[in-house]
Amino acid sequence: MVKGENQRRTPGAVAGVLASIIFALALLYLGRIFFITLISAVLLAFILEPAVNLFMRFRFPRATASFLACSLMLGVLYLLGLGLWTQVLGLWSDLPAYSERIGQLVDSAVQQIESVEKGLQEAVLPKRAREAAPPPVETKQQPKSRRLRSQPPPPPAEPAVQEVRIRPEEKPLVRELYSRLANVYDVLLMASFVPFLVYFFLSWRDHVRRSLFTLAGGDRKDTFQRAWDGIANVARAYVVGNFLLGVMLSAASGVFFWYIDLPYWQVIGPLSGFLSLVPYLGLPLAALPPIVAALPVYRGLGAYLIITAVVAVLHLIALNLLYPKVVGGRVHLNPLVVTIALMIWYLLWGGAGLVLAIPITAGIKAAFDQIPSLREYGRLLGD
Repeated sequence: MVKGENQRRTPGAVAGVLASIIFALALLYLGRIFFITLISAVLLAFILEPAVNLFMRFRFPRATASFLACSLMLGVLYLLGLGLWTQVLGLWSDLPAYSERIGQLVDSAVQQIESVEKGLQEAVLPKRAREAAPPPVETKQQPKSRRLRSQPPPPPAEPAVQEVRIRPEEKPLVRELYSRLANVYDVLLMASFVPFLVYFFLSWRDHVRRSLFTLAGGDRKDTFQRAWDGIANVARAYVVGNFLLGVMLSAASGVFFWYIDLPYWQVIGPLSGFLSLVPYLGLPLAALPPIVAALPVYRGLGAYLIITAVVAVLHLIALNLLYPKVVGGRVHLNPLVVTIALMIWYLLWGGAGLVLAIPITAGIKAAFDQIPSLREYGRLLGD
C-alpha cells in the first residue's frame, strides 16, 4: 500500500517541482531589475569586505569601516568617470573625422559589392548569349501617335486614402521615446540604491548572519555557516579574480595602444581589457573598440590585422593561462553547465545575465557542496 501511494504521488511531486521552477523563472524575469540590483550589491559587498576588515584593524567600528570602504569605492568610480568624461569630450570633437572615414568605408564596400555583382553577372551570362539576346523593348522608338493608339490607357490611380488605410498604424515617436526614457529611468533609479545596499550589507553583516543562523535552527547552523562561507569565498574569488585579470589586460592593452599611437588609448585599453572577459563574446567585443578608434588614423588593412592579432593573443593568454589559476581553482564549473547557465540567464536578464551567470551558478554549487542532501547536485554542476 505504501509503495503504491508513493507511485501515485510521484507524478504530483514532479508537477509540483516543475511548477516551482516555472514560478521561480517567471519571478526572476518580471523582477529582473530588482534582482540584478540586489545581486550586484551583494557582489560588491563581498569585494569590499577585506577593506572593511582592514579598517577595523585600526580600531574603527564596523559601521564606520563600512562607510569608509563605500566612500573609497565611490571615490574610485568618480575618478574613473571623470577621466572617461574627459575622453568622451575629446572623442566628440573628433566625431566628424570618424564620420568621414566611416562614409568612405561604406562607399568602398558598396563599390566592391557592385563590382562583384557585375563579375558574377558576366560569368553567369556568356558573351555570346548577351550578343544574341534581343534588344529590350524600351529601346525601340515608335511614333508618338502609334504608341498612343496601340497602348491601352493607364488605369486610374487609387485614392491616397485607401493607401493610408492599408498601411499599419505606426507607433508615435513620442510614445517610443517615453518608453525608452522610462526604461533608462528605472535602471538609473535602481542603480542609485546600490551604494546604500552595499553599506547596509557590510555594516549589518553580523546581525544578518546571526538572524539567519537562528532561523536555520541548531541542527542546521553549522551547515548554513559552511554554505554561507562557501558562497562568499566563491563570489569573492570570481569577482576579484576577474577584476585583477581585467586590470592586467587593460594595462597590457593600454601599453600596446600607446605604442602604436592609437587615439584615446587611456579609454580604449581598459574597455578592451574588461570586455575580453565576457564569456564566449570576449574576443570580438575586445577587438571592436581599438578597431573603431583606429579608423581615422590607419588606412591599410595590415594595421587592423595587427591590432586584432594582439588583442586575440592577450585574450587567449588571459583565459588559458591566467584564468584557471586566478579564478577557475575555486569556481569548479564544467563547460556544459557554464554554457547552459549563460543561455538561461541571458534569456532572463539580457546582457547583465551574461555577467552574473557564472557567479550565481558558482554560488549555487558552493551551497550544494556544503549541504549533505544536495551534494550530488553540486557534483553534477562541478568539473
